Amino acid sequence: MEKGKISSLQMAMMMYPAIVATAILSVPSITAAYAEQDLWLSPILASLTGFATAYIAVRLHKLYPSQTVIQFSEQIIGRIPGKVLSFFILVYCIQSTGQITRAYGEFIVTFFLFKTPLIVIIASMVLLCAVVVYGGVEVLGRAAQLFFPVFVVPLILLIPLLSPNFEIGNILPILEGGMMPPIKGAIMPSAWFTEIFLILFFLPFLADREKGMKYGMITVFVVMITLVVVNLIVLFVLGITTASKEYPLMIASRYISYADFFENLDAVIMAIWIVGAFVKISVFYYVVALGTAQWLNLSDYRPIIWPIGILIVQFSFWSLPSTMEFSRYQNTALPFYANFIQVFIPLFLLVVAVVRKRKQIGSKTS
Repeated sequence: MEKGKISSLQMAMMMYPAIVATAILSVPSITAAYAEQDLWLSPILASLTGFATAYIAVRLHKLYPSQTVIQFSEQIIGRIPGKVLSFFILVYCIQSTGQITRAYGEFIVTFFLFKTPLIVIIASMVLLCAVVVYGGVEVLGRAAQLFFPVFVVPLILLIPLLSPNFEIGNILPILEGGMMPPIKGAIMPSAWFTEIFLILFFLPFLADREKGMKYGMITVFVVMITLVVVNLIVLFVLGITTASKEYPLMIASRYISYADFFENLDAVIMAIWIVGAFVKISVFYYVVALGTAQWLNLSDYRPIIWPIGILIVQFSFWSLPSTMEFSRYQNTALPFYANFIQVFIPLFLLVVAVVRKRKQIGSKTS
């Protein structure tokens, strides 16, 4: 079904923007609402979920090295239960892809293309991602590798550009309310860290599978550092008003001004967002297409790419009636939904698989 191969580094370059792209816009305000000036601690706590998810995913991969979670779930718990479990995973992935696409469209319409119909922005992005997904995992890996500097370098440049506006004192007092506020603030970002679960769909296609664990953990660590830095940037610039801003990093970028000439760099954040959203939607799109084909026992996933693209566009409107509803969903249901699908289900599969392997070994030795 998929003959291509990618390196562990390319997998990391896919997963990094796939997690960070949407997180850098939403996480600062969400964590600030609970943790206030301690919002920089929340990504560190949330990353524990990411490390656990990466470990579980790689352990499952080592037990079934040539299969994705859609395939080996049937071997672990049986054909019918495995199909049901895989169905829930696929529904979650296609729903998430629709939500990501809608969030991308809402951001572009809100800040840049005010009069452009939302459907045009969403459909054009899905069409572009479909072309990449049609090329296979190798094309997806190379595209992520190509755009990785475009995504990372502007993020790094924000630090020196915004440094004249930093109020370091905004970080004080540290842990004024104890550890509970940062812990509460970590619940929502943990949903983003669980997305490292998607490596289960790429590990079978690695040319250097022995490095899967290493680069999975590195990806989670770099995501954690990125979110800590972004939260600190926003905190140093906006202070306690961070929680009241919908897109704090975008607001903070407007403070950049050098000699009344080098300013209004909204386009920098837009570039980061578009490139990151392109990689993220493509990764989720590929996972949905490959997983659906495996679930249906098809010989190739390419014929269903375009129908799935139509479903993604539809889900971008069906699953999100309004921005307010999406915000409410993010703050209430998403953390539990994401952790259940991407952490507890793989953990359940791992436990059952390990128990069955040990019983098989025990029966052979006896």
